Amino acid sequence: MNAKTFFRTLGFLLILLLVILISTENTQMIDFHFSLLLPKPVRASAAFVYFALFAVGVIGGTMLHGGGSGGSTGSSKGKK
Repeated sequence: MNAKTFFRTLGFLLILLLVILISTENTQMIDFHFSLLLPKPVRASAAFVYFALFAVGVIGGTMLHGGGSGGSTGSSKGKK
């Protein structure tokens, strides 16, 4: 594992720790409004809404970062 991967993983774990700490502090129920996709507000725990938004951001970032030419393994198979 190179240093860049290690520090990215460490940063991700620190952000995840922040999500957990925020989730433990915000246990009250809230109304989440997002009229573009949800016709009625969703009543849920603030911790759940925060974690769900974090998960959507992580998945979206992973898809944007992971997309592209399909990696370097396909182009190097034919070369010797």
